[in-house]
Amino acid sequence: MPQTSRRGLLFGTAAVSAGALLTACTSNEPKNSAPAADNAPAADDKPGTPVTIGFAGPQADHGWLNAINQNAKRRAEKYSEITLEITEGSNDTAAQIGQIQTLINKKVDVLVILPADGKALTQVGLQAMKAGIPVINLDRVFASPQAYRCWIGGDNYGMGLNAGRYIGEQLKDKPDAKVVELAGLDNLELTKQRTQGFDDALKNYPNIRKVARQAAEFTVESGQAKMAQLLQAQQQFDALWNHDDDQGVGALRAIQQAGRDDFLMVGGAGAKSAMDAIKAGDSVLRATVLYPPTMAASAIDLARALGQKKGVGGMSELEIPASITLYSAVVTKDNVDEYLPTGFS
Repeated sequence: MPQTSRRGLLFGTAAVSAGALLTACTSNEPKNSAPAADNAPAADDKPGTPVTIGFAGPQADHGWLNAINQNAKRRAEKYSEITLEITEGSNDTAAQIGQIQTLINKKVDVLVILPADGKALTQVGLQAMKAGIPVINLDRVFASPQAYRCWIGGDNYGMGLNAGRYIGEQLKDKPDAKVVELAGLDNLELTKQRTQGFDDALKNYPNIRKVARQAAEFTVESGQAKMAQLLQAQQQFDALWNHDDDQGVGALRAIQQAGRDDFLMVGGAGAKSAMDAIKAGDSVLRATVLYPPTMAASAIDLARALGQKKGVGGMSELEIPASITLYSAVVTKDNVDEYLPTGFS
């Protein structure tokens, strides 16, 4: 999966834009008064100080999680001075803690951790930080900011918000429009955030009502089963928002089996299968809202910069940021070719 997407915010267009802004802001200064960024070492593609990065993520039992691992591996391979120590991954909290403690004992320079459960793994993040190993907390946030040096992840609320906005704009002229929601696991905070963002967006469209919601389990099988229930209970609606493209594969099967094509569907996360369907235009799926696994590649970039005591290209600060929230772009037929290289299997 290509890593140089338009969301490669660390060293791509964001850096260029920030650099251009700095130039514009300092163009009237005397020539001997250089901007701060000129004196700050920023990470770039040139080989630098060797850095050993420990990477610990959950078990790759889902397309998005597998893409996280692949993004991290491929980004690390780009840099000759990076050694990546990667664990097998586990959804068992105790097992993942053990894997991270092994990396701490190996005295890696920086840790990148996507915890199976952020709250449950907070203590091991604190342990690493106390041992002098800075932690890049990837996506599922630890319960204490003291457990990480930098957090980078997706915007679950923004994902729901942008899904709601897209559906709202498609239905804004339709009287008494009805929408349904196929959510993910309800015991996860991210699912609640996605629903909250979706509901808040719909408040801007008084002609639209959410008439049903079902929670699935981020799997193909659960998506098919729960979508079948929604279709049976709701004989007519105008739009569906599905939180996850993996469970969306099952949802589309249920929709096809029911012979329904009287509504539009918006997916979530950015799977290649969803983007292919959007491009083909032969199903109800019209868009997907990204939750980009390229964040793992960016986490490696951040860890490398941290290990080499450098800042982020295009920013004046000597240090990397404390947190980075990625944007949940909406992929439609109009822009799918631009995002297709980042789609995950």
